[in-house]
Amino acid sequence: MTKILLLSDSHSYIDDRILEYAKDADEIWHCGDFGSLEVIEQLEKIGPLKGVYGNIDNAKIRSEFPEANRFFCENLEVLMIHIGGYPGKYTAIAKKEIGEKAPKLFISGHSHILKAMFDAKNNLLHLNPGACGKQGWHKVRTMMRFVVDGEEVKDLEIIELGPK
Repeated sequence: MTKILLLSDSHSYIDDRILEYAKDADEIWHCGDFGSLEVIEQLEKIGPLKGVYGNIDNAKIRSEFPEANRFFCENLEVLMIHIGGYPGKYTAIAKKEIGEKAPKLFISGHSHILKAMFDAKNNLLHLNPGACGKQGWHKVRTMMRFVVDGEEVKDLEIIELGPK
């Protein structure tokens, strides 16, 4: 079993609460809009970091993270795209990637809207952890955590970090 902390849209903001949750995770997944190298460095000090770049990320961050990241965690195939949309409203890149081979877990960010939805058409779980940073229109900062057990996502939790 692998404990995952899933966050997105930090927009250069990181605090002790985020870092405390990261310490409890085996892997940290960030779905873009890091905003600064400092966020990346702080998270990498704690544990393995997987991610994608977002639309606000600079050339240095874009050189370190891909636009679309497809990987396995245990036996679970994961696809992560910052601007990916959601079931029924996927972006062009997400449609292409999912159409070529649907993962079991599709993660996007960008909207600052926390979502957990099952896509029956593509037989996948879609997650968007909302935004953990203070920039944007969201009112509450959020993240998610869950466990990957083989090819299953279990014990999904929404973490509310308080008002921005």
